[in-house]
Amino acid sequence: MKEFLEQVWWDNTVRLYAVVLAQVIVVWTLFRLLHRFIIASLKKIASRTQSQVDDALVEAAEKFIIPFLYLIINYGIIQQLTLSAKVDHVLKVAIAVITAYYFIRFINHAVQLSVNLYMQRKDETPERIKQVTGMLSIFKGFIWLAGIVMLIDNLGYNITTLITGLGIGGIAIALAAQNILTDLFSYFVIFFDKPFSIGDAISVNNAAGTVERIGIKTSHVRSLTGEQLVIPNADLVKSTIKNFKRQQRRGITFKMNVRYDTAAEKLDAIPLFVEQIIKAQPDISFDRCHLVSLGDYSLAFETQYFVESADYMLYLDRQQKIFREILKAFSDKGIDFAFPGQTFILQHPLTVAEKQ
Repeated sequence: MKEFLEQVWWDNTVRLYAVVLAQVIVVWTLFRLLHRFIIASLKKIASRTQSQVDDALVEAAEKFIIPFLYLIINYGIIQQLTLSAKVDHVLKVAIAVITAYYFIRFINHAVQLSVNLYMQRKDETPERIKQVTGMLSIFKGFIWLAGIVMLIDNLGYNITTLITGLGIGGIAIALAAQNILTDLFSYFVIFFDKPFSIGDAISVNNAAGTVERIGIKTSHVRSLTGEQLVIPNADLVKSTIKNFKRQQRRGITFKMNVRYDTAAEKLDAIPLFVEQIIKAQPDISFDRCHLVSLGDYSLAFETQYFVESADYMLYLDRQQKIFREILKAFSDKGIDFAFPGQTFILQHPLTVAEKQ
């Protein structure tokens, strides 16, 4: 048996192979026990706390740290063997690739987790968190690109030409995709500035509707008549946007035209009873009612009040009630509204005797 163990295969004794194999099995067993008992226990403990940081640390340890340590320890065990230059080079390249892979994934995971935790602490909506996840995909792509370039450099290859080519190619792509990059930049402006969110009722230029989707290049708005409007983000950033959902109150201003021959006491009474009618309505703040102009055919009274709600249907209900009460009050007090018109005075021509 001793002679068998001392036999040399590929520059290593059978005994050394057995020792290495035993160490690999022991390490595998220890990591299995670590995952089964310690990691499972840490998950239970983390789930009982309100903080999500400990959950994130346990998840990172399970997905990245422990698998990477397992591979590194096994690599160190294998290094006890005398390996050929070719096999040793292959192992070094493999460990470099694995290290870069886990490192890049860990960085991306940490960035994703940090942003999600920040968004949740800010009480952002699920739609906003979903949008930032899409934005992070671009950032993660750059991290992968940088990681691959660093890996190639560590493997001993000259990356100067590659970086130069990437720079020239990047400039060419930027020039060719100028409009796309403009929309992408506008998407970032919309995301961070938050002029509107999904579900908001907005009006922009001659279009109005409810925001259904905010994409990287375009945003989708469902119009009041049912059509889907696809609007480039660059156009939205350049335009004046009215966001009705964020409206806290609605201001209403209207004019009433009355006849010039209306008695003075009735003219004085109009602001008083209009104020009483408006103040009698709930959720209403009266502002003013004044005679504001002497028109060509009428006297114009201007009234302003506020509905203390952004609810459009409530605004219509209150406005309808106020208008009906004003019409009833005008009728009861004998005040007539003025209509556009002109008065012509017709006279008979004078006779010769009348002229004398």
